[in-house]
Amino acid sequence: MTPTLERWTTERSTELYGVREWGAGFFGISPSGALQVTAEPGNFDHAVSIPEVIEGIQARGLDMPVLLRIENILDTQISLLNDSFLAAIKSLDYKGSYLGAYPIKVNQQQQVVEAVTRHGKKYHHGLEAGSKAELVAAMGMLRDTGAVLVCNGYKDEEFIDLGLHATQMGFTCVLVVEMPGELPLIIKRSRALGVKPILGIRVKLSAQANGMWAESGGDRSIFGLNAAQIIEIIDALKEADMLDCLQLLHYHLGSQIPNIREIRNAVAEATRVYAGLAGEGAGMRYLDLGGGLAVDYDGTQTNFMSSRNYTLDEYCVDVVEGVMTVLDEQGVDHPTIITESGRALVAYYSMLLFNVLDTARFEPEPLSGELPDDTHIHIQHLLETLQALNLRNVQECFNDVLYYRDEVRQAFNQGRISFRERALGENVFWEAVRRIAILAKDLPTLPQELEGISQALSDIYYCNFSVFQSLPDSWAIGQLFPIMPVHRLDEEPTREGLLADITCDCDGKIDRFIDSQGVRRTMPLHELKDSEEYYLGAFLVGAYQETLGDLHNLLGDTNVVTIRIRKNGEFNFVSELEGDSVEDILSYVEYDTKALLTRFRETAEHAVRRGRITATQRREILQAYKNGLQGYTYFER
Repeated sequence: MTPTLERWTTERSTELYGVREWGAGFFGISPSGALQVTAEPGNFDHAVSIPEVIEGIQARGLDMPVLLRIENILDTQISLLNDSFLAAIKSLDYKGSYLGAYPIKVNQQQQVVEAVTRHGKKYHHGLEAGSKAELVAAMGMLRDTGAVLVCNGYKDEEFIDLGLHATQMGFTCVLVVEMPGELPLIIKRSRALGVKPILGIRVKLSAQANGMWAESGGDRSIFGLNAAQIIEIIDALKEADMLDCLQLLHYHLGSQIPNIREIRNAVAEATRVYAGLAGEGAGMRYLDLGGGLAVDYDGTQTNFMSSRNYTLDEYCVDVVEGVMTVLDEQGVDHPTIITESGRALVAYYSMLLFNVLDTARFEPEPLSGELPDDTHIHIQHLLETLQALNLRNVQECFNDVLYYRDEVRQAFNQGRISFRERALGENVFWEAVRRIAILAKDLPTLPQELEGISQALSDIYYCNFSVFQSLPDSWAIGQLFPIMPVHRLDEEPTREGLLADITCDCDGKIDRFIDSQGVRRTMPLHELKDSEEYYLGAFLVGAYQETLGDLHNLLGDTNVVTIRIRKNGEFNFVSELEGDSVEDILSYVEYDTKALLTRFRETAEHAVRRGRITATQRREILQAYKNGLQGYTYFER
């Protein structure tokens, strides 16, 4: 980035990083240049400074990277979702009600589920379980019998029995039939236990969402029943005299649906199926719309896959109105609407904080004087092209330097020039590219050949985290997350860079960033200062990232800190969870760490016998090995 004479301000940083757009009122920049966070959207009188939180974390002995959770942001999101639906129901005179069901798979961490059930109790906000383990967790965490417990996923006998026992205890536990073969087992087990089940059906809608989650809906979706299979289920329930047990219709369009039109189409189709089931005599009470409420990760408010073109209030009104329109036409009572919104609840709740370890710059060494007389002709041509470069011939010169650079490399591979000469040629080439990039900014239109030239010259910032562990969706599906510095925001960021993690993997990088015009391939960053840490944050990472992470390079879970923001703008540390040690990680991949220590102790003793080390050195080496086993898997200063 070219420095400007105009004074840099925090407002310019706010605009540059899009904080106001993606932050949803939770994030802002203080006058001192610190990123701040509040649990009351738009109320920065009660905001806390993220750099101050980092200081508190480090004072307690925890190193970066850290996953920071803001406990009462989750409270706020639960309230906003429920209050918005309640407002829509009241304004439209809807005769049914609303219940939320948090899908545990979005973030299964105990602290998260516990927070959802605790704050959600006043709204009877329930849970959705998609596996036996999730159902066990849900039954252990949920105390509110006024909440709904939705059981999705493929179910064996033990899974079904657990759900039936939950019903026995007074919970509204709905066993959703996902596959035709599940129903006979549910009927058998309900009779054996003497429990009348609450049943649901998952329907395959013809409606589909475009983009990343298209295959979640439509005829080829993995789970759910088509129309013919649903009729078979109805007939089987009639024969078993259990049709009144069928009370819920469920569908799932996808996890992040950015286009409200696609949501409305699915609601309309599902509601007609619901009316059809009611017409068949089923005891219908609940319409479960699944997930899909999107998060505006890039703040553009568009139907781009990392955004959404609707507000929360618009979503709730459109859903309620869509259900009413169909059912009033059919003369069917309004059901309790259920949504399994998970991403929208927990995304804002967590952020990943990490420090920058080093940078690599793609800058040529200054050229000194004339080239030696015996310099290879292709290198001389490179320099001549550089010296002739101007705004009128910038594209021609770019083509020429590419050609001569390739000729220099070929000459080196054929042994016609030395390694030192090749280095000289590469240096001249990069100096030419640097000057071309500067001139290209003044061109009225950028030639296609010059697209991406700034990216080629960008810095690499080496950061203390693992993409695969902490931001797996960034690597796996190209999900965009807001990323920015958390301090020095009253200073102009004069560098452009991409981020590399510490996994030593070519895929361990982030080179796609949010931008109001689409996607940036680099992001603005500050120069590193000697003896001063530089901290970045990746935001809106509460959904899926904490549970999808893998053990690439045996880098484990990060330290986790939860804070609660107080009304006076201060904050309390609620909990601290130390990240995985090396010993923890090795045990996950089936190493016996005690056996490893024994083997290494024997290896060290052999080194003593061979005279490679002394007995005293052996003790020091063994202690270092033990310290390594107990240490954090990430870089420690």
